[in-house]
Amino acid sequence: MTVLLSLMAAAAYGLSDFNGGWFAKRGGPWAVSLLAQVSATVVVLLVALVDGGDPTRSDLLWAVVAGVGNGFGTAFLYRGLASGRMGVVAPVSGVGAVVVPVAAGVLTGERPGALVWTGVLLALPAIWLVSREPTTAVDGAPPRGSGVLDGILAGLGFGALFAALAQIPEEAGFLPLAVSVAVASATIILVAIVLRQDWVPRSGWAFGGAISGVLGALATGLFQVASYHGYLSVAAVITSLYPAFTVLLAALVLRERVHAAQGVGLAMCATAVALVAAG
Repeated sequence: MTVLLSLMAAAAYGLSDFNGGWFAKRGGPWAVSLLAQVSATVVVLLVALVDGGDPTRSDLLWAVVAGVGNGFGTAFLYRGLASGRMGVVAPVSGVGAVVVPVAAGVLTGERPGALVWTGVLLALPAIWLVSREPTTAVDGAPPRGSGVLDGILAGLGFGALFAALAQIPEEAGFLPLAVSVAVASATIILVAIVLRQDWVPRSGWAFGGAISGVLGALATGLFQVASYHGYLSVAAVITSLYPAFTVLLAALVLRERVHAAQGVGLAMCATAVALVAAG
């Protein structure tokens, strides 16, 4: 169940990132990322009205931490997707999204088996290979920014999101998740102000971020439920393979070229999922 739900979360995150990156290039990354979180807040609040649960003060504090990580990660992910290649930014973000929660899981006493650890260790070079960028321009066009730094910052934010959400028990319901996405919206505005970026939606394209928000809310909810039924380290690793979905969509829809190293990385991602599932 953990592997299945985590794979579904990865697919939803991958589609959300692809959609968000496409609209961010047209409507501005900060505005798109903000509207994504606003729409996610609305969706999760509606769910919380049905299953608000009984969260404690500690649960709500972890939700705030998760929201800060989510907002920070989303802001830099969309900035990177808007200025660089989707097939690079998304995979790089996956590295931090793996490392932080796996470390948190181990520190809190999780002890996965040998096959799971093999899959975890394989996932790291797999994501790195998928993120490889050619050093020369393609078809005579000037090379675009790779967005690697934005990908790294986004990964650290998402890693904090996954690690914090896993500390919230099932009986807390979905109210903490609603708090999390609301805090994420405020975080995006704060980061934009600090970096002196325009976060106010000024183009109709920016509202495409609402689609990403719905998909992102679905993905985050699936990850949270997945973490209830198994190890945080397993759920985080599988969910953090979301870049593979983004890379494939970018290749199929935007015709971004999948290089040999990226192809090997995608195959390794699939192997990592199989190993973790078998473990």
